[in-house]
Amino acid sequence: MGEKRIILEMGTGNDLYGQDYTKAARRAVQDALHHSSITLFAKLGVDHSKMRVAVTIAVQQPELVDCDLVARDLPRGCASVRAVKGGLDVADAGSGSPHVIATAAIEAWMPDLAPHYKLSS
Repeated sequence: MGEKRIILEMGTGNDLYGQDYTKAARRAVQDALHHSSITLFAKLGVDHSKMRVAVTIAVQQPELVDCDLVARDLPRGCASVRAVKGGLDVADAGSGSPHVIATAAIEAWMPDLAPHYKLSS
């Protein structure tokens, strides 16, 4: 059985003083989660553990993101997280250290249930 993407949600997060890419990434995921509510599973009687969740985090130094820690923040589904080059570092002229800004894209996929339903007149 195939899958259908049921949601794509975006968020941003930052760490203004600690230069912590994981903290910024986790905040971006929380921002995205606060924009969404998936009632579909309860309405159709589908176990939410069947949902696949794919998270893409964009930061300037993706190798510094603890993707396993970010994945633990996701409350539903089977999650995978990957970090890619993106986001934004903004230099603090006073300290010379960057303010870290991350972006997150959360995609939720569920099994294609179309074969189990039939439209009737």
